Amino acid sequence: MASTAKSGLDDSRRNLGSPKLRGRENAKDTLCRNVTIYGKCRYEDKGCAFNHDPLKLQNQNQNDRKGLNVDSPSFTPTTLAANGSTPKKQNTISPKAVSAAPFLPKGPSSSAQSARSDAGSSEWSVAEIQDFVPQGFDGGQVVPLQGNGNGVLSPAPPYDPFVTQQSSIAGGSAVAPHPVPGNPYSHDAAAAVAASMGSAFFAGQTGFQQPVQYHLYAPIGPHSSNITGYQRNVHDLFLPNDFREELQKKAGATLQTLPNSSLPAHVDYFHSLVPLDLNHQKNAAIFGFPSWVYKAQSNKDGNFYVLRRLEGFRLTNEKAIRSVQAWKRITNGSVVTVHDAFTTRVFQDSSLIFVMDYHPLSKTLAEQHLGAGNRYTTRSNAHIPEQIMWSYVTQIASALKAIHSSGLAARVIDASKILLTGKNRIRLNACAIMDVVQHDTQRSIQDLQLQDLVNFGQLMLNLGVSAAGTIGSPNKAMEHFTRAYSPQLKNSVFWLLNGLQKDQERSIDIFISGISSQLISTFDSALQMDDQLTSDLSRELENGRLVRLMTKMNFVNERPEYEHDRQWSENGERYFLKLFRDYVFHQVDAQNNAVVDLGHVLNCLNKLDAGTEEKVTLISRDEQSCFVVSYKELKKALESSFQALLKPARRLH
Repeated sequence: MASTAKSGLDDSRRNLGSPKLRGRENAKDTLCRNVTIYGKCRYEDKGCAFNHDPLKLQNQNQNDRKGLNVDSPSFTPTTLAANGSTPKKQNTISPKAVSAAPFLPKGPSSSAQSARSDAGSSEWSVAEIQDFVPQGFDGGQVVPLQGNGNGVLSPAPPYDPFVTQQSSIAGGSAVAPHPVPGNPYSHDAAAAVAASMGSAFFAGQTGFQQPVQYHLYAPIGPHSSNITGYQRNVHDLFLPNDFREELQKKAGATLQTLPNSSLPAHVDYFHSLVPLDLNHQKNAAIFGFPSWVYKAQSNKDGNFYVLRRLEGFRLTNEKAIRSVQAWKRITNGSVVTVHDAFTTRVFQDSSLIFVMDYHPLSKTLAEQHLGAGNRYTTRSNAHIPEQIMWSYVTQIASALKAIHSSGLAARVIDASKILLTGKNRIRLNACAIMDVVQHDTQRSIQDLQLQDLVNFGQLMLNLGVSAAGTIGSPNKAMEHFTRAYSPQLKNSVFWLLNGLQKDQERSIDIFISGISSQLISTFDSALQMDDQLTSDLSRELENGRLVRLMTKMNFVNERPEYEHDRQWSENGERYFLKLFRDYVFHQVDAQNNAVVDLGHVLNCLNKLDAGTEEKVTLISRDEQSCFVVSYKELKKALESSFQALLKPARRLH
């Protein structure tokens, strides 16, 4: 037997052919090992001397075993237990296993039935056993086979330890979901909590959340042009230049000061007054008192506000100034918010001050379209486009809707008191002033609201005929407006101008119902502007994170002294950070020219913040030291060094 095994081993190594029997002539009575192991022998038709029919060999063995056989197993008597009972028979491998049929794995139903029929024809067969279930595995997570009503069982889905299993058994009762462990490869505690609640962390799982990559620039639409990745430039990572310039100009105007000013240093809790109205001529046509506008900073919150001063106003009734409290509750995007009102004598007279929101670099509709003032001379002979006119109409209607719904009236709808704060973005201004100045008026709030409609129509008519210059009669102005704009806009304006007539009921709600189609267009424009601002803002999303990372690096690198150690920033892990700083910012090319590559900087800083396993080669300036470290090790060194700076300094006693 030993020689036979050796021969099989040598032949299997050399693959020369089927093993041959040495020292025995009954090779045909021995089952070929290739049939036992592989199920068949590929050398059966090439001269293999062994038997390849297990059934024929088995029948022959049964006939031979009727008599005595030297190959029969030895008899082992059982021993009695101490109490005289026969012990349980231990399960041992039967000697008939030698002639067992070859092992066939489970497959489809047809192959499985054929395998069982072949095995049933032999004397030795294996009983039906259950599927193997590893120890420690929760059997409740095993999904049973489900029937489709035709007697066919569908296989259960594979088990995934990171996905909560939820299935139904044949009776229709659902298996309760089991809590699954968190992702062992995640370093985010919040992600581990999300995993325990049933979230998945791997691709290919439909219907589950994927891990968020916080270290990638992902442009958000809308996109003005479809360009490929290599055509993008550095401007795609930041705000557009024109938008950035506009914001910087507004910031500069907000922080502008007026040195050597003759204005009071403080007005109540405001300081640093700067005049905004450059027209030095007194004009009392709107409010009945000369008014001046200043920008000032608050001592309470540090924000900037607009102070509108009415010169020479004397407050005779306390209830008049209390009416401002109702205007504080008006919150509408088309109304300039009123914050406070008080009287003062710091201007050497009795003045009434209104505190309102400050919108830098804003101008009035009179300055934009009517050529008023000397700062902006933008009046042209072209008509205002009808789309812009409808934008003004819908915004003013929205403002009047908020005002009238609060039981108030604007009372001031004039081109010189409506601010243009952005592209076609207007706001009603100075609305609360008339309630204080003309507090003793006898007109009802309903009449004042109808007067707002008339003033509204007169404003749109003046803007529509501004290109034609000064027109003497209202009839000529209406004729010019009719020729320039659509019938819908003309009818809307004429309906407002007849607001005081009693022929039909008129209110701002009825007017808004009549222009509902234009409201949708304006709303769509607002949504598009919101999308554009969101897209611009997304460009700056990663910049704050990188600034904080560079701040940490600069706290550590080149530190002159820490804890009385002048070499603190040159030792240990801080030395790696210094070399990494040179690798990121101080590279040179083959001609010894400075490499100014923003993409390289962003790539390195993002990898450092993410702590990737990628390795980087760091070489000292004298080229005497070379280190190969990973970004993960650099991040750990940066965090430990920064935390060392946060510890309280040790005092020497």
